This record gives sequence, structure tokens and C-alpha cells, in this order.
Amino acid sequence: MNVTHIPTTPDDSAAALAELRTLQSRPPVLPADADLTPALPHTGGIPGEWVTAPRQTAIEAGVTIYVHGGGFEYKNPHLEQVMAYRLSRATGRPVLAVDYRLAPAHPYPAALDDMVAAYRSLLDQDVPASRIILAGESAGGTLLLSALLVLKQAGDPLPAAAVAISPQTDLTLSSPSIDANDGQDFVNRAVLDHVRTQYLAGAQPDRAPQSPLHGELGGLPPLLLAVGSKEVMLDDARRFAEAVSAAGGNVCLDIYDGMPHAFHATVLSATPLPIATILLHRIAEWIGRQDRSR
Repeated sequence: MNVTHIPTTPDDSAAALAELRTLQSRPPVLPADADLTPALPHTGGIPGEWVTAPRQTAIEAGVTIYVHGGGFEYKNPHLEQVMAYRLSRATGRPVLAVDYRLAPAHPYPAALDDMVAAYRSLLDQDVPASRIILAGESAGGTLLLSALLVLKQAGDPLPAAAVAISPQTDLTLSSPSIDANDGQDFVNRAVLDHVRTQYLAGAQPDRAPQSPLHGELGGLPPLLLAVGSKEVMLDDARRFAEAVSAAGGNVCLDIYDGMPHAFHATVLSATPLPIATILLHRIAEWIGRQDRSR
């Protein structure tokens, strides 16, 4: 397992917190050169949107599937469009932003089923699995890791790589950082318990695929996990990376020192902070390595 600590200063942390508060009151502006196209009817019945930055490849040459966060319960289409645009630039591919069903109206496994169906729809359109990347944040990171387990169990060809930012991998809420980082993060145990209850609606928290950590983790594609050191879910990412590595997998864990949950949202700013630029650069560089290794 390759673990990298991304150093920051107190000024970086303060700037990130200020930017996150600003984004709550002043939505980011989608760049004028973004191309937006509804995904239906070619995504297996799953709604979504193609978001493409200029000069990206055709769909047949490669796709990034983006899975938004929001505790399995919320979505913010405007913010998600900007995030998808940033990912399109970083990955060099058009991005399919999946509009999966939300809890509590549609609890587990509805969102996971939508994620899997959207992925399979790309295979049906002759997009090679080797040219598909999964990328998600928070609950979206959880969903993409769960989807990998479902696809592997079913014998589907797996994507080339996956990037999970701040995923929750153990819905038993057993990670030590949940309590150790209490008070340093926007999220706490009570929030995670609410998320778990709404999403699972009675399903077992110690079972895979809903809790990816409890699955058979051998044979997964290369993974990049990114997490802030102040996140209550720090150990969800760390324990999952350790388990994948123990199963013989290729996994990189980036820990952004001093950063809370949702620090990745700083990439939404029109003038991204240095920490956001580093995050996007590391994602792009890591994906480029995966491309070159094939």
C-alpha cells in the first residue's frame, strides 16, 4: 500500500474552511465552455448527465463515471455539474454524472443498483471496461466501491481504475477516528448514524456490498483513496486501503493533513485553492499512470 501525506499549513486549513462556508451561500459558476447533455435514453434507464470539458475524448474512447455525495439522501445538481466538469478536465474523459435514487424514499440497494446499471449500459454501448474510470465522493465513494464488489461477483469486466474521496466503507461505525476526530470535522457519529439508518433501512451494516470493508477485496482494479486527516471517516479509508493491500490489490492512500470532510469541494471555486489544485493534479497524475501501465 502506498500512503502519501499531503502537507498543509494552518492557513491552508483556514482557507479551505472559509471556502466551504462560501460555497454554501454562493454557488460556484459552471464554466461557459462546459458541454451538458442529458444521458437518457442510453444509460440503462438511469437518469444522469454528460458533462464534458473542451478537448476531451469521444465517449467510445473512455469515460469517467461520477457518483456524487450527499449521505445517500441529498443531491445538488449545480454543484455536481461543476465537480463533473473538473473531473472531466482532470481525467481527460467525458463524465457521466449518475442521478441515482435517494434514501429514504429509495433505500439500499436502489442507489447501488442504479450505479451498476449505468456502468453496464456503457459496456452495452461498446465502451471498453479498460477505458472506464469510476470517481466518487463521500457516499458516492461508498457506492462505487460497493459497485466494484457487485460487478466482480457477477463476473462483469471491471473498470480500469477507481477514485474514492472520503468514502464510508464500514457502516458498523467501528472506525476509531469517528470518536478520535470528533469535534474536528463537519461530520460526527450522530450524522453517520442517521446516514446509515436512512440508507440501509434494516439491511445489515456488517455485510458487503453495502459495507465494502466487509467484502472479498481481492481482484479489484487499482484504487486511489483520498481523505482528510481530520475526518471522522479517516479510518474508514485507511482500514479499507489496508484490507485491499492485504488482499494483494493495488491501492494508494492520500491523506490530506489538517483537512475535514468535504475538503474536496474546494475544487468547485472559480479560482481553486492550492489544496484543490493539488487534489486534481494528483488524481490526473495517478490516472495517467494507470493508462500508461496498460
